[in-house]
Amino acid sequence: MNTSRPWLTLVAASALTLVCAVAAGVAGGSAGTELTRGPTAAELRAAATREVAERWRTWPAGRVFPATLAYSAEQGGEEHARRVGISPDTSCAHADPEAAEGLRLAGCRGLLRATYLDALQGVLVTVGVAALSDERQAARARAVFPEGGEPVPGLLPLAFPGTVAERFTPAVRQAGSVGQAGPYLVLTTAGEVDGRPGSAVGEPRPAVFAFAVEISERILAALSTPAMPDCGGEEWQC
Repeated sequence: MNTSRPWLTLVAASALTLVCAVAAGVAGGSAGTELTRGPTAAELRAAATREVAERWRTWPAGRVFPATLAYSAEQGGEEHARRVGISPDTSCAHADPEAAEGLRLAGCRGLLRATYLDALQGVLVTVGVAALSDERQAARARAVFPEGGEPVPGLLPLAFPGTVAERFTPAVRQAGSVGQAGPYLVLTTAGEVDGRPGSAVGEPRPAVFAFAVEISERILAALSTPAMPDCGGEEWQC
């Protein structure tokens, strides 16, 4: 009777068990390293991009649209536009039909609006922030809006009954603008407090409405500028 074969079988089995244990240990060590390492530079950039894209939804309305915004006065120095109100409605339909269709086709996620009054209390401007899925789609939507300051096709004004902005209707619009950064468009539409129809105004006065572009650029810069990721913060997913 040959007694060497069971012994060889036992040695082979023991060796195989050792190899499996070593392999499991290496795999476990790799997994542990993966779980405990810090985020890579690429992961931090991706987290920053995601955070910027969600600001329109996660930031408080008063952070998107501050109560006051500084702008350059015509005579020099600095003046402040005052916020009249913010719309709770984020539908992308609050634009002229052609513009609203362009936003829809580009995959608009939401359109935030607020109305401001200039320091001299003579001009109203509605600022709109359109959130798109990415920069490419934002550029696609931007192409629908005029670049020369014309208000149509553009953002619809936001009126508030019982306030200085109660007569701010679509017919009052005299100037508009569009800007883009990252996944956001910032739109403006401006007119005079007295409710004078734009069609009744003679020679255009672009300087009167220039502040609208300036305050909209401040809003856009705040929304679109990436922040250094803080993976321990509630706003971040690293």
